[in-house]
Amino acid sequence: MPAGLTLGFIGTGQMATALARGFIQAKRVAARQVVGSDPDPAARARFTRETGAKTVTRNLELLRQAGVIVLATKPAQVDEVLAELHPGFTAAHLLISIAAGVPLRRLESGLPAGARVIRVMPNTAALVGASATAFAPGQHATRADTALVQRLFSAVGLALPIKEALLDAVTGLSGSGPAYVCAFLEALVDGGVACGLPRSTAHQLALQTLLGTARLLKERELHPAMLREMVTSPGGTTIEGLHALADGAFHGVVMSAVRRAAEKAARLGQG
Repeated sequence: MPAGLTLGFIGTGQMATALARGFIQAKRVAARQVVGSDPDPAARARFTRETGAKTVTRNLELLRQAGVIVLATKPAQVDEVLAELHPGFTAAHLLISIAAGVPLRRLESGLPAGARVIRVMPNTAALVGASATAFAPGQHATRADTALVQRLFSAVGLALPIKEALLDAVTGLSGSGPAYVCAFLEALVDGGVACGLPRSTAHQLALQTLLGTARLLKERELHPAMLREMVTSPGGTTIEGLHALADGAFHGVVMSAVRRAAEKAARLGQG
């Protein structure tokens, strides 16, 4: 990020703090180039403690200090914040929104004509630098703006450009996906406990199984079906377990979870 440019976060909650910390640790930006704004004193204090960056109490003050603004509020707060920013938002500003479901047209319509906007969907794994992020530029965003977003968000995991029409699907898949993975992990642990394993042992084994499987798929560039076939011997134990998952419509249930979350994201975007 250019030395003279400041990155501002409107909202200093967990995700904003994780992103700021990740950008700073990866040396994409220095702590002195970051500022956060939040009405909650405790949130501001935590942001400063974890990032070393300063904070302000008013969004317009942040807008005066920062050229790149990360909108990290809840979707329901977006219109109010945009109205607040409108008088001071200039052609020199870039807005990066991580508000789930809020479309580019709504973001752009809340700011002066020609506003540069990019919509981004990270996930909770940004807390450990392993986010799955997708982003889509608005009609006035430049190539330099897109390159900046790519550079920033690749510091906290995978960052992929995508058509905006698919961002709600990204929300349903990778945005909400960590919760689905946790639900599956809990079920694995409970299954182990039901078979007699101590809960702590079942948890360790289940968690390492998830980590190891993901690593194997990524490092060997395997399709999930290929690895599943490698594990599934004819007449063996795994095929019995897979039969139980099929009986419970596991595949279809997970697909439905992604679709319903994506549909909810679309409804949130309608305000």
